[in-house]
Amino acid sequence: MGVLLVDKPPGRTSHDVVAVARRALGVKKAGHAGTLDPFATGLLVLATGRATRLLEYLAGLDKEYEATARLGVATDSHDPEGARTAEDDHWTGIAAARIREVAAGMVGSLQQTPPVFSAVKVGGVPAHRRARRGERVTLAPREVTVLALSILDVDLPDVRFAVTCSSGTYIRSLAVELGERLGTACHLTALRRTRVGAFHVRDAAPLKSIEAARPPSGAWLGPVSALSHLPHVVVGAREAGLLASGRRVHADVPDADPAVFALPGDRLVAIGAVRNGMLAPRKVFRRA
Repeated sequence: MGVLLVDKPPGRTSHDVVAVARRALGVKKAGHAGTLDPFATGLLVLATGRATRLLEYLAGLDKEYEATARLGVATDSHDPEGARTAEDDHWTGIAAARIREVAAGMVGSLQQTPPVFSAVKVGGVPAHRRARRGERVTLAPREVTVLALSILDVDLPDVRFAVTCSSGTYIRSLAVELGERLGTACHLTALRRTRVGAFHVRDAAPLKSIEAARPPSGAWLGPVSALSHLPHVVVGAREAGLLASGRRVHADVPDADPAVFALPGDRLVAIGAVRNGMLAPRKVFRRA
């Protein structure tokens, strides 16, 4: 089992990439830790085999993107795959300094409404499926955090920017809000995810290498390394055996939940919680 970093090409869904990995690597189980839109490229974090049980601990990590927004045109999906819904020339004459000023004001906590063409489920059905069926879709706003937003280049009507944000932030919606604050329509024309937590796209495997069943070794992460953002507790062989049996053990370590319990040499035993000097396993990865 392991975690595989993939550089997703444009035109493929995240589900497509998972299917390619499952077939090419000969594994029954595979999943990803956060969807990328079909037009988007960049880092997709996959887990294979028993490592799919780690996905819940990887899905909420902060993310970084590079994106291009086009002022003056709106689409129903907020991206290049949607139909045009509005067009104006209010973007002409907007100074680059003004765009940077507005972008700086978008850093912090924001109430963001996800696009109707998104994977957010409504009544158990992804919103994008309902929208494509012509159904009326209403999504509730949610709080997201933009940690950093910088303008990389202004070549009107295009604005290229980089953003660091909390999980669940829709960059398409950020582009639309940027346009609204500038007084013009806007949609996203390009999106590339460059980082998820401590994982970077420069270490990711091209999809072609996975299709050939030869992903570079540097794109693979062991379970313990993949969970480096969580507190780690090193246990001995006796404690590992007890944890693998689902039993709690004593340990003089700070409280943490969740925490990784591992043997020396980065061998994952379990994921659980530490409370008042007791280690309690929740997910066990070694046999008793």
